[in-house]
Amino acid sequence: MKIRMLGTGTSQGVPVIACDCEVCTSTDSRDKRLRSSIQISEGDTNIVIDTGPDFRQQMLASGIKNLDAVVFTHEHKDHIAGLDDIRAFNFRQKKDMDVYATERVQEALKREFHYVFAPIRYPGIPQIALKTIDLTPFEINGIEFIPIEVMHHKLPVMAFRIGDFAYVTDANSIASAELNKLRGVKTLVINALRKETHISHFNLEEALEIISIIKPERAYLTHISHLLGKHEDISKELPEGVELAYDGLEFTV
Repeated sequence: MKIRMLGTGTSQGVPVIACDCEVCTSTDSRDKRLRSSIQISEGDTNIVIDTGPDFRQQMLASGIKNLDAVVFTHEHKDHIAGLDDIRAFNFRQKKDMDVYATERVQEALKREFHYVFAPIRYPGIPQIALKTIDLTPFEINGIEFIPIEVMHHKLPVMAFRIGDFAYVTDANSIASAELNKLRGVKTLVINALRKETHISHFNLEEALEIISIIKPERAYLTHISHLLGKHEDISKELPEGVELAYDGLEFTV
């Protein structure tokens, strides 16, 4: 299974509009971060977790020609705003797009994209088949997803374990029972917003603490803000086996 980091930035992306800090003005391509999303590929199956505002740009950059499903972690704008652009796959594949989300996230999608779900729909709008998920494992084309509930301040967010790989974004706490679902993971992607404490995201120290508990063979940090620092500088501070993810990074699991 191949993982592609489509975006590794926080809600504002990097560079941030009108910011002239050393990160936002960096010429290192690894410091250019679109909103967080990943692509999972196995055989002919392609699945995307979250469609943020940069979804169209991410799909063009990845060169993806077919998409089997979208899975949502939660309903915040930086994770759902690009859903309208699944239309291109509707046209190409001539079928509805399977969209996996909790009931709460589905209600948000119906509010944000009301025209998609209206009784009378304009021609050419996205064609979506909603699939309800909860904490019960589910499969997409034979690929098993194990949902893991993490907390984004007071908002429950879905992380996912897929075999020996796990993706955890937009979290600042994980209950012990849910944390146990991550044990044995060989590759972990987890959010690390900045060095300072944040109300709804792990900071760097907290993310490293989770990694030390899970002990994956390798870990990648994502959902990174410009406040964390330059990729080159922060990379030198990380323990062995831990790396900053960057947009376009690909690895196999």
